[in-house]
Amino acid sequence: MNERGEPTTDTAEPLARSDRTGSAADLTTEAFVAHRNLLFTVAYEMLGSAADAEDVLQETWLRWAGVDLGTVLDRRAYLVKITTRQALMRLRTLGRRKESYVGPWLPEPLLTAPDVAEDVELADSVSTAMLLVLETLTPTERAVFVLREVFDVDYDEIADAVGKSQAAVRQIAHRARSNVAARRPRGVVSPAQTRDALAAFRRAVETGELQRLLDILAPDVVLLSDGGGVRQAAPTPVVGAGRVADVLRRIAPEATLRPAQVNGHPALIVRLDGDIDTVITVRIDDGLITGLYAVRNPEKLSYMERETIVSR
Repeated sequence: MNERGEPTTDTAEPLARSDRTGSAADLTTEAFVAHRNLLFTVAYEMLGSAADAEDVLQETWLRWAGVDLGTVLDRRAYLVKITTRQALMRLRTLGRRKESYVGPWLPEPLLTAPDVAEDVELADSVSTAMLLVLETLTPTERAVFVLREVFDVDYDEIADAVGKSQAAVRQIAHRARSNVAARRPRGVVSPAQTRDALAAFRRAVETGELQRLLDILAPDVVLLSDGGGVRQAAPTPVVGAGRVADVLRRIAPEATLRPAQVNGHPALIVRLDGDIDTVITVRIDDGLITGLYAVRNPEKLSYMERETIVSR
């Protein structure tokens, strides 16, 4: 007992250990929180699904919480490695789910802040058009491309994350870049150009004037509509300006179309009776709309009610 009658060494040491444990837990939490938006973006770009990305983050946290920080040289790199491995496992599971999906599968749209567009590379990487291009890659190619091209992760760290040699990773990165380059939009489109195209598209749909639609649609435009078997949607891609215009003219006259920032780019939200019915994003090449992506599956629209932060 000390001079005030308080316990001394026997109980003070356990308290000190408890403080240290608490401090370590705080550091673990702080590191995860500091990189959470980055980790979500990595997972989302690999999966195209915000819900699955959140599940990956939960698995990442559970594994990170058991790591001895004293053994970690670079916390960001370590967290990215855990997230990548978990996303790769989830990506293979997601691939099996897509095989039984009813109709075309589209990425889950995210309501994003306007400032995302200021980072052109980030905005391009989370765009619907790019996420669909990434769908053409193998899981490992997708992981390597996202980590290297979007987040500038070193080859040695990528090799550790995907379980390949550096030489193999360099070959995979080259192959993935070639595949993406062959399929991505042909030129850089400014947000202003996209907004102008969407404004014209919106006026055409609201007025039902066929010629206005045909004026902004490329002759070989493709419409993909994702209803997931829950909402009415075209079961296969609709190809050609005339056929696409005919489908768009069927949008309910009582629907309201409002601009929004979705996946880093201007988009349109279609509401019926105040509820979100459809989210429409576009791909533009040479000033014309070459791709229209309409997400109608209600299970994919929950991230449209609040802004999601994406970052690098």
